[in-house]
Amino acid sequence: MPRVLAIAGSDPSGGAGIQADLKSIAANGGYGMAAITALTAQNTQGVRAVHVPPAAFLTAQLDAISDDIGIDAVKIGMLGDAAVIDAVRSWLEKVRPAVVVLDPVMVATSGDRLLQESAEAALQALLPLADLITPNLAELAILLKEPAAADWAEALAQGKRLAALTGTTVLVKGGHLQGGQPGDGPVHADDSDAAEGGHGADAGCPDALVNTGGLLGRETVVVPGEWIATRNSHGTGCSLSSAMATVQARVGNWEAALREVKPWLLGALREAAVLDVGSGNGPVHHFHHFHHMQQLTDGEHGQHSPAGHGPAEGEFAAALRASASGDLDAIYALDFVRRLADGTLPEHEFAYYLAQDAIYLNGYSRVLARAAAIAPTEAEQLFWARSAQTCLEVESELHRSWLSTRPTAPTLGPVTKSYVDHLLAASVSGSYGVLVAAALPCFWLYAEVGSTLHREFLAGGAPVGHPYSDWLRTYADEDFAAATRQAIAYTDTAARRASGSEREAMALAFRQSSGYEVAFFDAPRLYA
Repeated sequence: MPRVLAIAGSDPSGGAGIQADLKSIAANGGYGMAAITALTAQNTQGVRAVHVPPAAFLTAQLDAISDDIGIDAVKIGMLGDAAVIDAVRSWLEKVRPAVVVLDPVMVATSGDRLLQESAEAALQALLPLADLITPNLAELAILLKEPAAADWAEALAQGKRLAALTGTTVLVKGGHLQGGQPGDGPVHADDSDAAEGGHGADAGCPDALVNTGGLLGRETVVVPGEWIATRNSHGTGCSLSSAMATVQARVGNWEAALREVKPWLLGALREAAVLDVGSGNGPVHHFHHFHHMQQLTDGEHGQHSPAGHGPAEGEFAAALRASASGDLDAIYALDFVRRLADGTLPEHEFAYYLAQDAIYLNGYSRVLARAAAIAPTEAEQLFWARSAQTCLEVESELHRSWLSTRPTAPTLGPVTKSYVDHLLAASVSGSYGVLVAAALPCFWLYAEVGSTLHREFLAGGAPVGHPYSDWLRTYADEDFAAATRQAIAYTDTAARRASGSEREAMALAFRQSSGYEVAFFDAPRLYA
């Protein structure tokens, strides 16, 4: 569990600032800590007052935390004045955290000034110490001393200029482009934040990671997304940056982190209205992905159900499938999947995918063998043991029929390593339910994608000369579909036997694995 320190201002309404950071960190599987830089008097309608405590007290907070607790990632938000910025910079230079995400909070969309103009030079000096900078379009323009970008192309160009200026990665967010479409103009007023920078619907349109140093594998990585028409976007930018810090500490890859965070934030915006908080810009729903799970794990009076008194048959599985819908949409939108389906995928990307798949299956077989060892019934033990054996047989066949004829280095890729490490961690958690939930997306998402590709592209016969038609047919194998249905059923049964807290852990493990499935399909584009 990543230990993540948020350094930011406080929002007493709970939607933005340090309160949003802590919710976001927890929602993405981290342990949140907080050092307060500023106190605000605000609500969903706007900021009424800002008080910045002495910088020496912030230093005392930071030292107290780092003297005692290991810090895996840091998210920096509202800083207030030059003295506070200098205190944070001095601490960063001393502690050198592995992951630093800086959300340069300057001016709320409502017009409220959240950083003194005299402090802008100090903020500029802080930027190179960050690993990722997440400005909204207004902040991006201020940092460059340029007019705000009017379209997506200019936003990307500004992101590249800031990346070159700071020597770090910049996340360019299209949430303030109307409707989330490039070139359509500014976002509607009811999509803005009332605090910490007014980031609007960050998850509702394309976002891009930009780094002129090539640390991402290429200069610009664009991740598409749907725009959500909502006024409940208070704290979106805070939530996005703290989620990125948390997931990056876990997966070690910025694009993989963004592809995991983006569907979560999209759901947080889509489900925000159910919170019914305030009469202005309401907060996003950080725990939307647990909302349905909570209904299944809690009793009528809000108490966690004891083990063996869980949801009805099929309810937990249905909730898991709903939580993976955004990841499936992301997979179908990937260049790798589209080009694999139509036969235009470059040979070297396919070879990389196969090589990583073989390495992954070797590790996955060990995880399934562990599931067999701790399964509570003989039928489950036999199923997981046979599945582990099948993984090894498929790996052997990959080497025999595909990899032996395709030159590729069998080097463990970063996404493969992160995914297998995640599964191995689940295998030593001591929970059979968490283990099978973590293993399930490799069955379920893989089977759904395969069935869809086969139905849409090969049902009427493969096009002449399609180089991957034989491979695509393996996706729709009925034996694998049957095994997937059995894996779903056993996971659902495990959830009904589990306690409420264990079901929550199962849901989180499943969602994390689903995010890794997206990253795994996209890895060839980055690393092949």
